[in-house]
Amino acid sequence: MENKPVYIENGLCFECQRCGTCCNGETGIIYVYEDEITAIAEFLDIDREMFVERCLYPFKDSYSIREDDTGRCIFYENGCAIYPVRPIQCWSFPFWYHMIKSEEAWKEAASKCPGIGKGKRYTKEEITEIMGTTLHLYLVLMKSCG
Repeated sequence: MENKPVYIENGLCFECQRCGTCCNGETGIIYVYEDEITAIAEFLDIDREMFVERCLYPFKDSYSIREDDTGRCIFYENGCAIYPVRPIQCWSFPFWYHMIKSEEAWKEAASKCPGIGKGKRYTKEEITEIMGTTLHLYLVLMKSCG
């Protein structure tokens, strides 16, 4: 992010409230990398192949976690059942490119997420690092929208 938005110069606060707002709602893609698939299957103590068959569907160069008909992640029920090993897409929230690109986008995200503005203040360097770890994910998801 060469031209970082000015509003992140002093950092941004976020602390997950585990409310599930980002786990429910519109249907979408919950992208998982190969190593995340293995980690989640091990955490759930389920055979990896069975986990893939029952809990995921093919998406681009990997898989996405299934959701129910309302758009709720299948691992969310009064909290995230896989929180310690949740995918990078989940743990990097809300520091996603489209939410950071402008102050207006950040405020829009804050209007839906009660954890934005609370807790730890992430420095612009930390935010940039988190966003850097999600570059592949961002590119994959952008290609699916276009």
